[in-house]
Parts: sequence; C-alpha cells; structure tokens
Amino acid sequence: MDVTLQNAAMAYGKAVNRGGEAGPSDGAGAIAGGESGSFAAMVKAAGEGAAGALESSETLSVGSVAGKVELTDVVHAVNNAEIALQTVVAVRDRVIDAYQQIIRMPI
Repeated sequence: MDVTLQNAAMAYGKAVNRGGEAGPSDGAGAIAGGESGSFAAMVKAAGEGAAGALESSETLSVGSVAGKVELTDVVHAVNNAEIALQTVVAVRDRVIDAYQQIIRMPI
C-alpha cells in the first residue's frame, strides 16, 4: 500500500477525532487513549505499543522454552511483533524521505 500525504492526513485526523483511541479494525492498534490531539503523543503511543509487542513476544518465547506457554500463542505474539517492527521501519523510512525532500527544497 502506497502511503500518500492525503491518506496520512486523513488517518491523523481520524485518530485526533477519536481522542487517540484506535478501533480494533483500523490497523492502528498501537495508539492508546490518554493524551489526545498531539501528534507527538500519538507517535509516542505507537512506539510504546510496538515496544510492548516486542517485549510480549520475547516473554512468551521464553515461556514456551520452559513449557509454560502454548506454541500457537508464541507464533501469534511473534507475528504481531514482526508486523509492529515492519511498521516502525516503514514509518522511519518515510520520515527520513520527507526530511530529505524538505532539505532539497529551494529557499
């Protein structure tokens, strides 16, 4: 899916209108309620959600080795962590690209 400026602005507007709370079907499960209306707060919540997914996957993997956790739970957590990591990397790449485009703008 190609992310355009218009799609990103619409997604941000929807998140702000919801007060930072994401629905389960909109693919933005890392955004949590609490601080609303701030782009920095939304990015912070998304980063914390991604870090939580990675931590959960590690914890469940260790539990699986000890025989305390089902393998399907581990696979599900690792899959969620992988998606979160891919999302963070994609956002980072887009931010770097946007920064480079801004730097190349004539003054």
